[in-house]
Amino acid sequence: MIIRKYSDIEAEDVIMEEASGVKKRVLISETDGAPNFIMRRFTIEPGGHTPYHTHPWEHEVYVLSGTGQVRLGETSHELSAGAVVLVLPDEEHNFVNIGSEPLDFLCTIPR
Repeated sequence: MIIRKYSDIEAEDVIMEEASGVKKRVLISETDGAPNFIMRRFTIEPGGHTPYHTHPWEHEVYVLSGTGQVRLGETSHELSAGAVVLVLPDEEHNFVNIGSEPLDFLCTIPR
């Protein structure tokens, strides 16, 4: 068992083409012995966004705070605290902070 505070994990800048103002903390991963999933916490600064991208795995998102949008294909949906999102494998998507405060969310992916 591992117990720790997310704030004890250093936030890393997300360095990807077309990413802006995004930081990531890997909360639980295979290096901790997790056999199936990786849990990450993302923070997107106001005006920031993740790249519009796709990948062959699903991920589940839970919005902790802030206001944003998720674009899935050609459709955008507003997000706020308590929203949950399932991004299916190979679905084009990105997250955008449209508010004045950081957009924080948990994102779980298969290992």
